[in-house]
Amino acid sequence: MDNGAVYIETTEPQAKPPRRPFGCSLRHLRGWRLPAKALQAILSLLAVICEEIVEDCMNCSGLYFFEFTSCSAFLLSLLVLCVYCTDVYETFGEDKVRRM
Repeated sequence: MDNGAVYIETTEPQAKPPRRPFGCSLRHLRGWRLPAKALQAILSLLAVICEEIVEDCMNCSGLYFFEFTSCSAFLLSLLVLCVYCTDVYETFGEDKVRRM
């Protein structure tokens, strides 16, 4: 009896975990957190759009600051949604995501 016959019967190949479409998972943003983050992204995008509608202003420094903060809020909320709702969370690990 050769050694190959012994291992054929007992060794099984590792099963791959089932693939999710686009790697999406909602298990890290449960309850009220997912709607809150989605609402934050929508409202910050709405703020950017409303700021772009303004054509003339007397003192534009406040408007530019509002544009910067609303655009930053939109991009950061999209980043949070992408990290927590895709495979990135598992790839980097919970401690690295929290540190970031």
